[in-house]
Amino acid sequence: MSAVLPGATRSPAPGAMTAIARAELRAMLRNQVAVAAGILMLALTLAAILVSHERLSAVNAERARFQNSADQQWQNQPDRHPHRVVHYGHYVFRPLSPLAFFDFGVDPFTGNTLFLEGHRQNSANFSDAGQSSLLLRFGQLTPAFVLQVLTPLLIVFLAFGSVARERERGQLRLQIVQGIRGSTLLAGKLLAHGGIALLLGAPAFLALAAIAILHPALAAEALTMLGGYVLYLLVWAIAAVLVSSALPRARDALLALVAGWIVTVILLPRVMPDFAAGVVERPSRIETEVAIHERLAAIGDSHDPDDPYFNAFRARTLEKYGVQRVEDLPVNYGGLLMQEGERLTSALFDEFMREDHARQTRESAIVNAASVASPVIALRRMSTALAGTNLDSHARFLSEGEKYRYGFVQALNGLHANVVSPQGDGAERIDKHHWQDTPRFAYAPAAYGDVAARHAWPLFSLLAGWLLVLLGAGRWIAQRLERNPK
Repeated sequence: MSAVLPGATRSPAPGAMTAIARAELRAMLRNQVAVAAGILMLALTLAAILVSHERLSAVNAERARFQNSADQQWQNQPDRHPHRVVHYGHYVFRPLSPLAFFDFGVDPFTGNTLFLEGHRQNSANFSDAGQSSLLLRFGQLTPAFVLQVLTPLLIVFLAFGSVARERERGQLRLQIVQGIRGSTLLAGKLLAHGGIALLLGAPAFLALAAIAILHPALAAEALTMLGGYVLYLLVWAIAAVLVSSALPRARDALLALVAGWIVTVILLPRVMPDFAAGVVERPSRIETEVAIHERLAAIGDSHDPDDPYFNAFRARTLEKYGVQRVEDLPVNYGGLLMQEGERLTSALFDEFMREDHARQTRESAIVNAASVASPVIALRRMSTALAGTNLDSHARFLSEGEKYRYGFVQALNGLHANVVSPQGDGAERIDKHHWQDTPRFAYAPAAYGDVAARHAWPLFSLLAGWLLVLLGAGRWIAQRLERNPK
């Protein structure tokens, strides 16, 4: 039962708006189904927070344990030839940001482990999706999933009849006759349902605020994410009330809102990646491997002393040091040869990596273009970027891992050139302290300013645009209500 304000024909707008909001809230509190649904949604959000946080803690603990084990195995190698160490290789694991509990993004579907070795650039391995059941592909229970998909649907079911049902009962006409302006009526309804939307998201918002307090270095990311989700839920609340006001029957409003939810939240986010993959051609992993091997064969083999390219390299090296024979070099020629080979192959690997990332960027641009019609696409883009679980973050991990691989491989090749005796038999061993001093891999996430400029501000601009459009439509609907409240 909505508010029917007796008395003067012109009530003060703020007082009337507040009264309408209170009446709307009381009506929903009397609706046992609405109350039960709200409680279940709050419980589901809280469960998602706890489960996701526990999973994040377990994942980070497991990866830290594996990283420590890999570091110990690396450091416990005995005295040996540095080129043996190059081929021994090393594992690095990608840690997750504390914000990843909110939105795991693509992390379950991309590898989190790199095996680093000389002359090769390996892809990341051991994704959760590759080791779990197919149910993982239906989505995980995270706070982001609940707020992006489930909470808007509940907002729709709570607000679809906010005005349309009063029109059907004749209460809307009575309120307008009593002097309640259409804008005041809509403002009261929006105040009530906007408050309910924020209440439904409160557990997740509190979790983000807690991250901001417990991890000051991530405060900007957490608060920006919080602001984005607040605006997203408000957009849904406003849209639901306005659709209820624009259509003559509550049934029509419900059908229109559910259809909008299906298209914007379910259909477009699912279809657009497939469409983008069809537009942007990407070679398969096997095709990429074949192309790399063909290019490597054209470059030459640094392990082959009679390779044409490296024969030319040997001539340049002898000329540089002013000697006639390799045996007369003051450094170990084998180490120089490995350094040159690693330089060439790494440049080739980087070229293929950049090309693949450019294709993924074009695919993402096509998908993000649909965010004009589906704000959830832009929200996911922002959410995963701030949580450090988007494709850009994965590409950054691969790039940082490659820089680390190239650094320690070339350092070992430098030991081969400068520490191993040039006149030795090729099997000399050097002291193990050389690789025990290798610095540990440290993954550095992208700076907040870069992430916000690329992902957060476009979202806020989009949501602000949606809010302006909705508020403009609300003004027209309010005038229409006054002219025709039937």
